[in-house]
Amino acid sequence: MTRPPPDRRPPSPLDVPVTALPAVGAERGAQLARLKIHTAEDLLLHRPRRHEDRRHWSAISELRPGLAAMARGRIVAQGVKRWRHGTKSVFEFILDDGTARLHCRWWNLPFLEKYFRPGDEVLVYGKVVSLRPRTIDHPETEIVEATEENFIHLGRIVPIYPLTENLPQRWLRTLIWRVLEQYEARIADPWGQLIAGSAARAGQPPRAAGSGGVPAAARAPRTGTAGEPRDAFPTRAIAIRMLHFPEEMPEVEIARRRLALDEFLELQLEIRRRRKKLQASARGLPCAGDNRLIKPFLKQLGFALTGAQTAVLREIRRDLSGAQPMRRLLQGDVGAGKTVVSACAGLMALESGFDVALMAPTEILAEQHFGTFSRWFRPLGVEVLLRTGNRKTPAIPNRTSNIEYPTTNIERNGLTDGPTRNPQPTTRNTLCIGTHALIESGFAPDNLGLVIIDEQQKFGVVQREQLVRKGRYPHLLVMTATPIPRTLGLTLYGDLDISVIDRLPPGRGRVKTFVRAADKLPQVFEFIRARLKEGRQAYVVYPRVEESDPGGIKAVTQEHAKLQREFAPYQVGLLHGRLKAAEKEAVMGAFRENRLPVLAATSVIEVGVDVPNATVLLIENADLFGLAQLHQLRGRIGRGAHESFCILVADIQTLEARRRLKVLETTTDGFRVAEEDLKLRGPGELLGQQQSGLPPFRFGDLARDRELVERARELAGRVAR
Repeated sequence: MTRPPPDRRPPSPLDVPVTALPAVGAERGAQLARLKIHTAEDLLLHRPRRHEDRRHWSAISELRPGLAAMARGRIVAQGVKRWRHGTKSVFEFILDDGTARLHCRWWNLPFLEKYFRPGDEVLVYGKVVSLRPRTIDHPETEIVEATEENFIHLGRIVPIYPLTENLPQRWLRTLIWRVLEQYEARIADPWGQLIAGSAARAGQPPRAAGSGGVPAAARAPRTGTAGEPRDAFPTRAIAIRMLHFPEEMPEVEIARRRLALDEFLELQLEIRRRRKKLQASARGLPCAGDNRLIKPFLKQLGFALTGAQTAVLREIRRDLSGAQPMRRLLQGDVGAGKTVVSACAGLMALESGFDVALMAPTEILAEQHFGTFSRWFRPLGVEVLLRTGNRKTPAIPNRTSNIEYPTTNIERNGLTDGPTRNPQPTTRNTLCIGTHALIESGFAPDNLGLVIIDEQQKFGVVQREQLVRKGRYPHLLVMTATPIPRTLGLTLYGDLDISVIDRLPPGRGRVKTFVRAADKLPQVFEFIRARLKEGRQAYVVYPRVEESDPGGIKAVTQEHAKLQREFAPYQVGLLHGRLKAAEKEAVMGAFRENRLPVLAATSVIEVGVDVPNATVLLIENADLFGLAQLHQLRGRIGRGAHESFCILVADIQTLEARRRLKVLETTTDGFRVAEEDLKLRGPGELLGQQQSGLPPFRFGDLARDRELVERARELAGRVAR
């Protein structure tokens, strides 16, 4: 993974540039650079793609055409044959093991003749291309000398590396062997004792030295109940040798786990450094409020907060009154009530005399938040502004409010626990809602107390920090309706405290999910017409905006006219990301008011669209969407009291697509969906590597290394103490 900045890491002998190593010139150095290998350390951490077991050879008489195999014998004849004009040649030697003879040929490499002599005993490995005579072209070779301990390419388990153009596998393997021989004793292991101590506490046996200087416990392929290697953490140097040149295949996984633990530990320590730096350099703004806005707001809502919402708000209020700025992630499945919680958090900051900024990833969601918060906050005297790419408002004003708030006793229960305070004269503070436009230089509030980021997974880490830096260390609340698997949460959001709303509000209709083949569309359309006759509404989602694919991938602009004919006389709206903001707003307004019973759209409706009367979601080409995205889209229905139906239509071609859709058909639990998505696609695809801010792990696998992430977090805590 990415190493920490140089000022946090002492100089290492392994920092030597690869171009300074023997046999690495400018050309080879450029080839290695294309593999992101710049130093000796990068070289030693270049992970093999796979390993081949080349420890056992066969009698030459047993070799079969088309199969790779290893043979051992003596050279009985050799020579170079050149064609007329000398432009082509072939070097060949004949190997005899007493059972048969094997011809080994190399085309246009005549210089190889000087490396072999008749009588040499040689190991060869390759694919047999002919039986008359038995022949292998361009085999791997090792000359057997007095000692067989230093075989690199044959007679052992051999690493096969990812390569780049014109970089030979044999050359790279030899270079890594030599660098390992030269630098192994100087490989730093700063957390070795800490890791060994944690393993001992976990009940692992003591490690006596085994063959080759490798601890016996690390070398032995010990397995757990599931057949996987149990915890065995050798030193970092031994792990690197085992990674490249293991004595047994299970050692590769043992090495990977140790190096993965190093990566996770390094990340957890960096997260703790960042948090410690924030705590040392910033004081939390007093934003806990006095309830004079929250109390009337809760009364006007018309419904009571759930126990989960109230518990989260207590955590937020505690943060807002703390000594350091709040950094909190709020997770909740689609429809769990995160918006109401963020509104209460915003009111706490507004009560305390500070401005609030709320950033959303799309103009549709920003417009919806603007309408919702305006309806909630303006009766309380709070000004709500909107700033998007197409709609700019002036800078947040800072003028004295003429509004008088009634003095009341604060109820000492639930969210409003705490001392009664008399209202103080305040300035009239503002909530500004926007998209990425909030990051631009034109938005520069000087009294920002709280930043709220909705659908955090749609933003990059850098964008989050850009908005936070608009103020004097404001509090930060980030929200996501994409449930984050615990393993990913500990890495991606390790610098944030995490709150979870794990209960949906009562009164929500049940959502049923069905997977159907494309030839069932007529029945699906008939089902939708029946729901429309009942007064309900429907979404129909397509993967593309324009230009349907000959392979059956549909585009919303082309399907829109077909839907108009299919559902006549009901009107069908059209919504996609290429429409102008005013057009999107007009379509969504008509759909919310049921002037458009059907909405044909792309995944632009994935977040934030809230129409309780919509009870049917049809997604065509559903196999082209990710699990988390399908779950988010499914969250557009089931927001009212009526039973809802999600219909996934797909021509399923792959086992992975079948598994993905089966998960959605069997569960509505967002956290289970997220865990399955992580297993199927990995974090980079689940969140987007750039968006996630995750380092590019070489060895760690968040989909299967949950226990290692937990251990790294615990070890980082010990280092901090």
